[in-house]
Amino acid sequence: MLTPGNKQPTLVLIGAAPLAEIMAHGERTYPQECCGLLTGFTNENDELVISQAIPSPNVASGGGLDAFEVDPQVRFDVMRSVKGTDSDIVGHYHSHPDHPAKPSATDLNLAFEPEFVWLIMAVDKGQANRPQAWRLDGETRTSQSLTLTRLP
Repeated sequence: MLTPGNKQPTLVLIGAAPLAEIMAHGERTYPQECCGLLTGFTNENDELVISQAIPSPNVASGGGLDAFEVDPQVRFDVMRSVKGTDSDIVGHYHSHPDHPAKPSATDLNLAFEPEFVWLIMAVDKGQANRPQAWRLDGETRTSQSLTLTRLP
């Protein structure tokens, strides 16, 4: 989602409820990667506000041990649910079981939507750690760390 002037937000705000859902999802699916979509909007301060995390089954081939793929049906359902609202799909989240919360080579290979925010959460021995926000560009194979701030 682009902001006025085509500037991409570098500050991402996330509510307590979506953050808790993401962390619980990562713990439930460990040692497989969890995944889901993020909906939200850009506010008047050019900050990206994540208002909802929608879990998805991980339909990646190989059982989701080192990759993720959001179920296309979930994506279509979310696209329909945000149509005509102030929200949009602004990114997705996934976990890295027993690995750091930073983009992997696999993630960079799958970064087809450079405007999306990627929330990546490390899950070590079934305990989720706070996600980190990134913007990935698969074409240039680069990543940019974003500031993720929890809202009350």
